[in-house]
Amino acid sequence: MCFAGIWTNRTSVRKVKEGETTNDLYAFLTTEPNTEVFAIHPKAMPVILTTPEEVETWMTAPTEVALKLQRPLPDGVLRIVARGVKEDPAPTAA
Repeated sequence: MCFAGIWTNRTSVRKVKEGETTNDLYAFLTTEPNTEVFAIHPKAMPVILTTPEEVETWMTAPTEVALKLQRPLPDGVLRIVARGVKEDPAPTAA
């Protein structure tokens, strides 16, 4: 599985001290949430590509064909494996 995303190069001034630079910009595509994601984030979920064929379509098909992949996963495909506040273990002394 992977997220559907976009990439582009952009030349601009992001920091005055650095002047004009060319940077790689990335973003991932979102869609309405399915049932599992809605319980955590009711506004959106990432578009998840689940097969090699979907990845190939996303990477090579005309835009109107690729954008048909902008849909939530079917309900029941994702599984919540943890809930609550993440607790990292305390660092160990070296």
